[in-house]
Amino acid sequence: MAKLKTVDQPLTENNVTSESLFKNRRNILKSMGFVGAGALLTTPQSSTAFSLFGDDPQFQTRALPHKKNSNYIASDAITSEAKATSYNNFYEFGTGKDDPKDNAQGLTVDPWSLIVDGEVEKPLKLDYDALYNSFDIEERIYRFRCVEAWSMVIPWLGFPLHKLLNKALPTSKARYVAFETLYRPEEMPGQKSRFVGGGIDYPYVEGLRLDEAMHPLTLMSVGLYGKTLPPQNGAPIRLVVPWKYGFKSIKSVVRIRLTSTQPANTWNILQPREYGFYANVNPKVSHPRWSQATERRLGSGGLLGSQRIATQAFNGYSEVASLYKDLDLSKYF
Repeated sequence: MAKLKTVDQPLTENNVTSESLFKNRRNILKSMGFVGAGALLTTPQSSTAFSLFGDDPQFQTRALPHKKNSNYIASDAITSEAKATSYNNFYEFGTGKDDPKDNAQGLTVDPWSLIVDGEVEKPLKLDYDALYNSFDIEERIYRFRCVEAWSMVIPWLGFPLHKLLNKALPTSKARYVAFETLYRPEEMPGQKSRFVGGGIDYPYVEGLRLDEAMHPLTLMSVGLYGKTLPPQNGAPIRLVVPWKYGFKSIKSVVRIRLTSTQPANTWNILQPREYGFYANVNPKVSHPRWSQATERRLGSGGLLGSQRIATQAFNGYSEVASLYKDLDLSKYF
């Protein structure tokens, strides 16, 4: 199978760009007449200059064979791929929206191991190839709503989480599912520094109730826009739970553990008053610092390329409401 990360001949000390030149490369490029990364990609001449200063992306996506699932197609206009892959929250690579795209291209994803263990009868370990070959890959177009009150519509590629969990055979004690992100500070600068990484105690962790994890909407994504995931979007595999705020959809997952007790989740640890365990999209429950009644749909036109629209309960996925029929969602937010 083709690799996501290309490997060139071994580097010697003479190949390495000096630190001062690397840090000053953008100023040097500007003095040569290049005004931004977009301009650098438009001509053969600019491409050469781009590579000269060490910015040539190491990470490459590839086309991913899949089938379209007509049962899961949001009617909303799809967000452009350029926007969805350049406006990201992935604090392991920095807190700015463009930091993940700028800082994640050196992420190594092959080899990879995804472990499924805990309260299961048959623990699993999936390697890189198994992520793509163990299940039929399908395209699902989902609305994606961030807790920061912006949203996108994204064509994800992946497989339902319940198919993976069923292979592991959950025991009768399993009540929750815990997820853990890759911990690799040498490739994830936000994990090296609490300042760069938003004050988070890594690795990033998340959790769902077992019935949420087993719901047909819950997806393990290995791609988007017809291709494998780029690193800023959570390569090589991430969770997508479309009726919850985006921080629940943990990226670059290395472990899934079934438990009898409710697992910790990173933002709830960091700010429990602001971020609950459930994180269901709910326009009636405001974040302590802003309303959740509306959202900015990115790439939909209007001022600055976005349009303000009304937020729907459960992000419009009303079929999950029965999961919470006995739960006070203003208390269990």
